[in-house]
Amino acid sequence: MRSRELVGGGRAAADQPERLAGWFERFATRHGGAERTELAPREVVVTAAEGATARVAVAFADLPGPHGERPGLAVRPLVEHARTPRRIGLVLVRLGAHSVGIARGGAVEVSHTDRHLVHGRNKAGGQSQQRFARRREGQARRSLESAAADVARVLLPERDRLDALVLGGDRRALEALRAEPRLREFLATAEPRVLDVPEPRRSILDDAAERATAVEVYVREP
Repeated sequence: MRSRELVGGGRAAADQPERLAGWFERFATRHGGAERTELAPREVVVTAAEGATARVAVAFADLPGPHGERPGLAVRPLVEHARTPRRIGLVLVRLGAHSVGIARGGAVEVSHTDRHLVHGRNKAGGQSQQRFARRREGQARRSLESAAADVARVLLPERDRLDALVLGGDRRALEALRAEPRLREFLATAEPRVLDVPEPRRSILDDAAERATAVEVYVREP
């Protein structure tokens, strides 16, 4: 299970859906048992007897009902929802590289990856710096135009057959893609969670396909 510390305390842990039930059982055991489970369309919160909480933001679609508070550990609806097979579009973009694909069950079925030269920043001053900045802006623009073209070519024809869209990479580069008129409506449907990825390559896309289906649990100790 991947784990990271949260600002303000607590931690986030992510694991695959098939291991989610066991994770909650171990969480309850470590904290004196599960006191209650609150089920809502977009959130599930388990509160342990010792006061620790484990919260999941429900991804992809609303959690099927009935909703409300239940005694003890009652995460079966969440586990079944997370394990539902989905066809997911993936868009990974950083300045100078992008990878676009479609995955099912954590495995990439269709993909395209490309790289473009974008120079780093120049610390020199004067006209030399201005020329360099213009050249770099042109390189960055062409890189993002290429990424937008591949998103349109690979994913737009399949949009009605996708169950979800997951983005990853540099947020500024993603915002530039969101501004593209042909992609604006499509990218607006993406999941709120943005994957943190290094320079996109095919191996990074494969990893993102698995991470896209992983469930992230936010844990707060008493």
